[in-house]
Amino acid sequence: QVQLVESGGGLVQAGDSLRLSCAVSEGAFSRYHLGWYRQAPGNEREFVARVWSSGYSNYADFVKGRFTISRDYANNTVYLQMNSLKPEDTAIYYCNAGGVGSGAWGQGTQVTVSS
Repeated sequence: QVQLVESGGGLVQAGDSLRLSCAVSEGAFSRYHLGWYRQAPGNEREFVARVWSSGYSNYADFVKGRFTISRDYANNTVYLQMNSLKPEDTAIYYCNAGGVGSGAWGQGTQVTVSS
């Protein structure tokens, strides 16, 4: 069973930075590509960033140049470094293993950006 536990959310001001962490169960960490999604109130969950075991990553257009996803193999953790945060980045951020169809999600961590 895949286990994903997010942390690092919080309340920040526009322009600030946050780093989200997602601890991944050991077997899943090397097996799956890992990603971050987010869901704002009244909106559908949307893709933010994804990283493969090769290290290749891709991003949603609205975070390119601001967010960076990375994998820490020593700690089975995937990070999302978020810089230059905007109020529209306010959402619950979810960690995912294996893609949307996998059903492997964390519980989410709230990010709130005030203007």
